[in-house]
Amino acid sequence: MNDPATARNIGTVVSVRGSVVDVRFDAHLPPVYSLLRAGEDGRVLIEVLAQVDPHTVRGIGLTATQGLARGMNVADTGGPLQAPVGKSILARMFDVFGNAIDGGAAPAAVELRTVHRDPPPLAGRSTKSEIFETGIKVIDVLVPLERGGKTGLFGGAGVGKTVLLTELIHNMVGHQDGISIFCGIGERCREGEELYRDMKDAGVLPNMVMVFGQMNEPPGARFRVGHAALTMAEYFRDDEHRDVLLLIDNIFRFIQAGMEVSGLLGQMPSRLGYQPTLATELAGLEERIANTDAGAITSIQAVYVPADDLTDPAAVHTFSHLSASIVLSRRRASEGLFPAVDLLQSNSTMATPGIVGERHYGIAQQIRRTLAQYEDLKDIIAMLGLEQLSTEDRKVVGRARMLERFLTQPFFTTEQFTGIKGKLVSRKDALDGCERILRDEFKDYPERALYMIGTVDEAGASPKAAPTTQAAADVHAS
Repeated sequence: MNDPATARNIGTVVSVRGSVVDVRFDAHLPPVYSLLRAGEDGRVLIEVLAQVDPHTVRGIGLTATQGLARGMNVADTGGPLQAPVGKSILARMFDVFGNAIDGGAAPAAVELRTVHRDPPPLAGRSTKSEIFETGIKVIDVLVPLERGGKTGLFGGAGVGKTVLLTELIHNMVGHQDGISIFCGIGERCREGEELYRDMKDAGVLPNMVMVFGQMNEPPGARFRVGHAALTMAEYFRDDEHRDVLLLIDNIFRFIQAGMEVSGLLGQMPSRLGYQPTLATELAGLEERIANTDAGAITSIQAVYVPADDLTDPAAVHTFSHLSASIVLSRRRASEGLFPAVDLLQSNSTMATPGIVGERHYGIAQQIRRTLAQYEDLKDIIAMLGLEQLSTEDRKVVGRARMLERFLTQPFFTTEQFTGIKGKLVSRKDALDGCERILRDEFKDYPERALYMIGTVDEAGASPKAAPTTQAAADVHAS
């Protein structure tokens, strides 16, 4: 980017309204998405979002606009916002402008690329569907992820979205030869610092890049941090031909930042106050995440659901881009069933016989049927008690509760809080465990024997009879 003193195209500030700045250029009008520098030493960065008239552009401040005044000089940098790419960005943490924020020196030998890039053409995309194993039982069995696909983690505040994302980073980077990029949109500074330290302690930082747009940053910066992270991911996919795991926390904050920018620019809001360009802006980001002949960017995105309402426009528009949806349940979290995945609402387009195989598909469908039957029986149990059910219905309840507990799993990233060692379980072992539970091999075991274990063999060698009264009480409590 050019220095403001030597830049040829100089304009002047016409008005400043919060983060919105109007600039007049007499010589040459900068195109949309151009980056402008203003203020002392060019510290205030402005992105052009509209050309108001033949001599005036309207931009949004990517940094705080304090100190700007009418008549101040503004320099056109001659290009858009750029992100650093190259091998030297690995193990580093950046802000939206490509500045290292981990306390280290600026990375050497980096190339700068625009954050505004087109998605890969359809002709260059791979049409092969492959499973992306995570080592987490409930995901690999019921919601298999797609290599090069997009997965949404839906849930309200405090149900475990960030914990699940952190565990996925640990499992992916630690056990697969790929690059992991963590993009924090509207993150708390505490979360960024903890993640950096945890990843360093886990030894996975050398194959990882972190990009953060903090909560206190202006909406313009938060709105572009996702594009900057994607530009870095595209470099590793297209130039290095490596698979990339892109984790975004939180895609709702991207939509929220766009809503703030839209409001500041005076655009008429649509339903529930969202920006009228919500669908276009989200598609512009999501369509760049793709599986190509060169490599794949697999994305897992946390999606905050306002008031746990899955019909909110932000959730609805995000759903349409995803190949898998993992819905986190506050009820399951309150019961201590972690990860708190809603086993019936979560789904994946990969869960078909042609992709996962007939056996996996059959087991998953049987699990869903059992859990759905248990859900239907809960009202009867609550009113009349477990004893009033038929023998077959009691067996269904037993299987369902066993499955719910078997599909819990201790995480590596929560060892310090739970005191339970983390477990990584292969898809084969997870399927074997579910199949054996469905065959009633563990009907004489207490439910707690299957809680927070890895493979089903950890339930113990000899069955221990569980008191019937306690089982009935547990059912009532749930």
